[in-house]
Amino acid sequence: MQKSIGIVLALTFTLGLLTIGRSAPPPTSTAPDAAARAAGKSSADGGSRPTREQARRQAEILHDTLHTTLQTVHQRYYRENEGLPIPAAILKDVFDDLEENQRISVRWLAVDGLAMNADHKPQDQFDEAAVKALKSGQRAYERTVDGVYRRTGAIKLTNQCLKCHAPQRKSLQDQTAGLTICIPIQPD
Repeated sequence: MQKSIGIVLALTFTLGLLTIGRSAPPPTSTAPDAAARAAGKSSADGGSRPTREQARRQAEILHDTLHTTLQTVHQRYYRENEGLPIPAAILKDVFDDLEENQRISVRWLAVDGLAMNADHKPQDQFDEAAVKALKSGQRAYERTVDGVYRRTGAIKLTNQCLKCHAPQRKSLQDQTAGLTICIPIQPD
């Protein structure tokens, strides 16, 4: 079972890297404010960064890839009584690799339901605005500040997810979480 999960995640990570299609030096941190630090140019990449539109497209593809992976692994491979780590926690390793290898910061953001980790709570004004936007039904919220494109896209929390994220729920209706992706871009 764990081997199957690992294979699915490895394939997804490879697909995500192929769609991004660029290399970059390692970042300085994985903290939520890493987006601001990621804006620094490096001689290792010659300062080459995507434009805002290219970053938007990369973020959309990466979001869809990670969302589909999360849903697939959760539905087909995860069984809570087998003692396996939850798929969202496994994806944290993928996020760390993306930041190390691509200078792309990725993190979960609690919108509806319980934050399963304190790091998933809103950390700044962008996160708070993203939560408000996703709660209002928007599919995504984006901004560019200090040379970093930030996008938080909706992640569907299905009934299976809500067993943990909203244990006191009174409805089987899907809820929302967020996935924030930060990509350093070319200056305007």
